[in-house]
Amino acid sequence: MRLLVLGGTGFVGGATVAEAVRRGWSVTVFNRGLHGDVPPGVHRLRGDRTTSDGLAALAGGEWDLVVDTWDGAPRVALDSARALAGSVGHYGYVSSGSVYAEPVAPGSDEDAPTVEAAPDAEDGDYPQNKAGAERAVREVFGERALLARAGLILGPGEDIGRLPWWLGRIARGGDVLAPGPVDLPLQYVDVRDLAGWLLDQGARARGGAYNVVSRTGHATMGELLGACVRVTGAAARLRWTSPEPILSAGIVPWNDLPIWIPRGHEYRWLQERAVERAYAAGLTCRPIAETVEDTWRWLRAVGTVPPRAGRPARAPVGLDPAREAAVLAAAVAVDPV
Repeated sequence: MRLLVLGGTGFVGGATVAEAVRRGWSVTVFNRGLHGDVPPGVHRLRGDRTTSDGLAALAGGEWDLVVDTWDGAPRVALDSARALAGSVGHYGYVSSGSVYAEPVAPGSDEDAPTVEAAPDAEDGDYPQNKAGAERAVREVFGERALLARAGLILGPGEDIGRLPWWLGRIARGGDVLAPGPVDLPLQYVDVRDLAGWLLDQGARARGGAYNVVSRTGHATMGELLGACVRVTGAAARLRWTSPEPILSAGIVPWNDLPIWIPRGHEYRWLQERAVERAYAAGLTCRPIAETVEDTWRWLRAVGTVPPRAGRPARAPVGLDPAREAAVLAAAVAVDPV
């Protein structure tokens, strides 16, 4: 298989390149050449797809599959799809569950309405950019477009810092504010499982939209944080605390305490989406312990969460230590069950 990755040095793009190389595919990446490296044997084309002539390096190439992780203006995705219409057999676009129009009912599948967004828009927020790019790719490639609506993505290389924040916090030791309940079901996907699924579907020329994320409850909050304690070897005590005092203190789920979204919260649907379609198409998800262990090994090697390759920085995640201490002092901790 001949693979083209637009980007290829960031979190998902890098994992996709690595998996394709492992499979022995012929791999080309297209980017500005300003961030990161690529494995030996990968052909690198340079260009800035946001400029009028930035796609020129793609002219004359032929590939079986392109994988695109773009999250900026939809117009850029539209230009890229048009430029590749005659030279690529299949277009895999890494989208997001954020494309769904709120309010979203927990358990919704891929037929739920998505936000309004134009395929040629020059700007928008994250949901609009992803939804507009979906429309752009579909407009050009039709049934040859694969839309992977990823959920929470974890694993080595994470450039948002959600799991790295928990690993770093627990590594510091002491009493750790552990947001309950301990058996709260999580829904996420390891970046390597996402990459493998993308390549599998591309090789099969499968199109359509898929929620590419684990089943809800593939892991729990307790299993996640317990794995963090084990791999770090830290002298940390998880102080399991019910959601009420945490929320009353103004702590924001997902941002202040990454990954955690308690039951009944307006964004709980982000961890309760239907995934039967992706599993029927072959999605498999590795155990949480493997994701945590490999992320910790990677994080110790690199030292810090890397910047997002070629994209604006997002707001940092994680709770300030003083606020954590205040909640721990005020809250009544509950024993895990």
